[in-house]
Amino acid sequence: MKRGIKTILWSCIVLMAATMTEAQPNRGPRHRRMAFATDTVMAHDPVMAFENNTYYLLSTGMGIQWATSKDRKTWVMQSTPFIEDIPQWTQDSVPGFRNHVWAPDIIRWHNRWWLAYSCSTFGKNTSAIGLMSAQSIGGMWKDEGCIVASKENRDNWNAIDPCFVIDDDGQPWLTWGSFWDGIQLARLDTTMHLASKPFTIARRHKPGNQNAAENPTSKFAGRNAIEAPFILKHDGYYYLFVSWDYCCRGAKSNYRIAVGRSKHIEGPYLDREGHDMRDGGGTLFLEGDKSEYEAAGHCAAYDMNGESIFICHGYSVHLNGTALLIQKSIKWTEDKWPSLSQF
Repeated sequence: MKRGIKTILWSCIVLMAATMTEAQPNRGPRHRRMAFATDTVMAHDPVMAFENNTYYLLSTGMGIQWATSKDRKTWVMQSTPFIEDIPQWTQDSVPGFRNHVWAPDIIRWHNRWWLAYSCSTFGKNTSAIGLMSAQSIGGMWKDEGCIVASKENRDNWNAIDPCFVIDDDGQPWLTWGSFWDGIQLARLDTTMHLASKPFTIARRHKPGNQNAAENPTSKFAGRNAIEAPFILKHDGYYYLFVSWDYCCRGAKSNYRIAVGRSKHIEGPYLDREGHDMRDGGGTLFLEGDKSEYEAAGHCAAYDMNGESIFICHGYSVHLNGTALLIQKSIKWTEDKWPSLSQF
């Protein structure tokens, strides 16, 4: 085992030490109190799952914000957190983290639901990606500890924005990352914990580029403005969607989404012109139109119920930069590239 893998696994062992009591976040009927229906969903970093004829939408918020829908048109916003009790180890391990959970992801694998979630503070990379599992989305979620952690002055990547991927052989992987050296990918074991050393699969700029714009949001994160990876496996390719530039600034945000693809889960991921995403490549996929949305980013994409579905959040021009859920159908070109209708 390489030294880098030992360091990462040891970090997770330390983080998991506080979870030996198997605290089980309590989710019961009280979650349905004070719910309300809407066709305009305020959401940041959305992901989606489908079970028992119901769509579940999870997003950033205290204990994870969530909503349900039968048709993806009218959503029932739940007033209480998706996870009532975030494990104490998260606060012990990430200074300043207080249960405002970022960028979850959820997947069904081996007859169980798996939930990954980000614990961090803005602009810093002492972070952790936690793991929970359950038999059903509406059931009891069990704390499974830490998948991977990063630490300031030790790791040149940030353990946030997770996305699960299952490859053609049924092997689970995790991609994640924000700024620093960009988007990371690592193989997982059968318990959905890290089983290999992470490596970089995409950057905003080629290493050593001196022309990258200054970071207006963090003095720690650097200029490599790429984050929020999501990999969709479709028709023989793995499509890597990433968010470029800056979120979380309301109407000042300039977030936008780029895409590349590879025949292999490990890459290399190339854009339509053949440029490697590790060297700053990427084909622009969606950006704000400055009429409805100032900017758009942090996406997810699914082949679900006979449709290729794309979701992200957009910063609304008419609502002073409020982040709203955007949903679109992906159309596929003859040469197997994804495309979207405009706003």
